[in-house]
Amino acid sequence: MRALCLVLPLASLALPAMAEDIALSSRVSAVTLYPQGATVTREVAFSAPAGQHDLILADLPKGTPLASVRVAVEGARMGGLTTRNDYVPPRDAPDSAALIAARAEVERLEEALRLAREGIADIEIEAEAARARIAFLAQIGQGDGTATLTPDQLRDLSAMIGSETLLARQAEAAKRALKDQIKARDAARQALNALVPEDEARAMLAVAITSDADTQGTLTVTYTIPDAGWQPLYDLHLARDSGALRIERGAFVQQSTGENWQDIALTLSTLRPSQQTEPGQIWPWIVRIDDPEAIQPMARGKAEAVFMAAPVAEAATSDMAVASFDGLSVSYSYPAPVSVTTGADNVRLMLAPMETKAEVVAQAVPMLDQTAYLMARLTNDTGEILLPTSEARFYLDGRYVGQRWLNLIADGDKADMSFGPIEGLRLTRLVRDRNEGDRGILTKSNEQTETVEITVENLTGEVWPLRLIDRVPVSEQEDLEITWTAEPMPAERDIEGARGILAWTFD
Repeated sequence: MRALCLVLPLASLALPAMAEDIALSSRVSAVTLYPQGATVTREVAFSAPAGQHDLILADLPKGTPLASVRVAVEGARMGGLTTRNDYVPPRDAPDSAALIAARAEVERLEEALRLAREGIADIEIEAEAARARIAFLAQIGQGDGTATLTPDQLRDLSAMIGSETLLARQAEAAKRALKDQIKARDAARQALNALVPEDEARAMLAVAITSDADTQGTLTVTYTIPDAGWQPLYDLHLARDSGALRIERGAFVQQSTGENWQDIALTLSTLRPSQQTEPGQIWPWIVRIDDPEAIQPMARGKAEAVFMAAPVAEAATSDMAVASFDGLSVSYSYPAPVSVTTGADNVRLMLAPMETKAEVVAQAVPMLDQTAYLMARLTNDTGEILLPTSEARFYLDGRYVGQRWLNLIADGDKADMSFGPIEGLRLTRLVRDRNEGDRGILTKSNEQTETVEITVENLTGEVWPLRLIDRVPVSEQEDLEITWTAEPMPAERDIEGARGILAWTFD
């Protein structure tokens, strides 16, 4: 039997690395915040051998709108994306040092409180026995037997009563000390709760990548969320003598995303993507003539409902954000990292102030008010938009005069801002003459006449430029005729398109 021996040459071949999952831990690095909503950016570096792999992020907030997630990869070719809200593998999220220390302090105080309560229980047992002995000794002291006691025996009896009484009082003192320990424990618990650990469920993102060689790259994930926003804050300071208006600005920032934002790059934007983003569409308006007597009340109500329209929704220094205008919106990039805790913090940030000039006048509306109000009439020439907000506070010569809603004031727009009442300008509006009657013989004509007298009394001791506003009736019926006259005649009519609204201006 012969053995056949074959010698085969073997070539050294480079085999691709087996595909594997690469788990990554990400954090929010940048946020663009809108009045309602935010665009969140997460960046995470990764290292991967040659071949095909899946980059796994299992730390996205549970409420992340996964359909809006956009991914970019540097250092490798990107393949498909897989997202998941349920059945997410557990993530290893180590607690922060502050959280660990706060838990340890709560445990220490809990243990001290437990030992103190055990000590009080022992003292109370002794105190109960002491109270019984005190009662017995007191009875002895009240009996006739004390008459036969020597002075030394009386001193011993008195010392024994004092000792037992002191033991009973120690229990009460220990209870009072226990209250301080409970207070310290509760404060430690509050400090622990204020750290707001991120213990909510998470969503997962898997990104398939391919690389021909070992690589190091960056994975960037962006998405838009509704559970965040910012509200402008304005402090408006008016100098009455010069008309200088300084607008100190800030922003209240909040988010409820389920994760804490730590040291992020924050940009505030005036864009409002959650509201109307396209122009309205006008449909044909078809009118018809009907016999009024043939239209039933219900049908008439339905016809009117067709024409009711729904309202359309509307939009420095080293530690202050400076505005940037792109022709459509204003954005403020905050110069320092910002931290915002989910569901808890209402962070106030400062924006660069604005300055302009205003015309100071007194505005009187005698039909509604008893005093005139100091008004700043201005044109927004700051190059920026003043957003609508309920957080607008007004100051006149450094004195706080009130807080109220401020409407949106676009660049170049005119606005009137009130800075409080002028108590020395008193207003009265009296109807001096009014009558109604019929006239004519064969036909009737109802006529009403009214004479009104308006008085402004100045008790301030200085001259005020005044703008007085009142109204006259207007008619939309052909058969109703209205005529009026005034002395003096008003300087303005149909103010801002409002028919019948008049204004007089004088000192």
